[in-house]
Amino acid sequence: MKELQDIVQAFDRAHQTGKQTALATVVHVEGSSYRRAGARMLITEDGQLTGAISGGCLEGDALRKARLVMAQNKPMLVTYDTTDDDDAKFGVGLGCNGIIHILIEPISATKQDNPIQLFKLFLSRREPVVLITIFTMNDKQALQPGTCLLLTQEGNIKGIFPDDTIKDILLADANDVLINGNSVTKTYVYGDKFTCFIELLQPTVSLVIFGAGNDAIPLVQLASVMGWHIYMVDGRSNYAIPERFPLAKKIITAKPENALSQITIDERTVIILMTHNYNYDLAVLKQLLPLQLPYVGALGPKKRLHRMLDELKNEGMEITDEHLTSIYGPAGLDIGSENADEIALSIIAEMQAVLKNRTGTSLRYKNTIHNRHSEQIITQTMQ
Repeated sequence: MKELQDIVQAFDRAHQTGKQTALATVVHVEGSSYRRAGARMLITEDGQLTGAISGGCLEGDALRKARLVMAQNKPMLVTYDTTDDDDAKFGVGLGCNGIIHILIEPISATKQDNPIQLFKLFLSRREPVVLITIFTMNDKQALQPGTCLLLTQEGNIKGIFPDDTIKDILLADANDVLINGNSVTKTYVYGDKFTCFIELLQPTVSLVIFGAGNDAIPLVQLASVMGWHIYMVDGRSNYAIPERFPLAKKIITAKPENALSQITIDERTVIILMTHNYNYDLAVLKQLLPLQLPYVGALGPKKRLHRMLDELKNEGMEITDEHLTSIYGPAGLDIGSENADEIALSIIAEMQAVLKNRTGTSLRYKNTIHNRHSEQIITQTMQ
């Protein structure tokens, strides 16, 4: 979600200086592309770009079209066919082999439910939401409603339906995405044939680091680059201080039994134990095991982790296979790490792989990089 955070900040800066802006969103991809549906870029009238919609091959032309969108104050759907030789000669075929549909819409600060306001609502709360972007591929000269609706877990709707004909079925589809966690693109066949990109937005990853030693510093720095929220926990008040970890969202000095109550733990939380204090790590691990979080890493040799698990079992704690699925020790991917910087890189990479349900395999051994199945257009015929 770092891209959305950066876009919101860039918009606020532009608005303060009176600059016009437009938002470019990849709404659908057929075949291969550098970015998938949901990639966004904010464009200012003076050519400042925040975010990305490609690896650099589409941004220049998108800037030109965005200036037209701002001048006309009218959204535009642009299609780049990077499988076409003419587009390749034009310079947009670099590294891609697919058809990319990009919606460019002007942002009006006076419009209550403009896309930036919807982003801010999402970023202000730690829960998944569904964002709906509506466009028309059948007639590019027709009305392009754009980023117009946000649905929360409580069923609250922010925004306006452009056509009540699709309201009920669109809400049902949005709820399905919210429950099952798969973004989809659906075309509702009637009249102008609206296409709706129904996108699941997940909260920012929270990284909780137990241990404020020097080896935690590069871990915090890398996690900050990822845009993660970082919580630093240690029992030593002279180690867990803002001067050492200025990028941390929160620094907690506490005994292990009091630490977790000061942090919001959810399914987007990853944890690393690196206090180098056996008893502290053991006490924290005892509390974490029943939570079955996506990732709990333990720094140090496997023998140390097994000793902690055995000790907990001897204390009478039941440890199931389900509990162990979230435990990663020694933490990190095997990339030959030796020093603290390299170890931090391997840990962050493993956390990212787990969150994305990947194994960390080298891409050279894969036939395809991304699974685009969820981006296929599903046709819904209206009665």
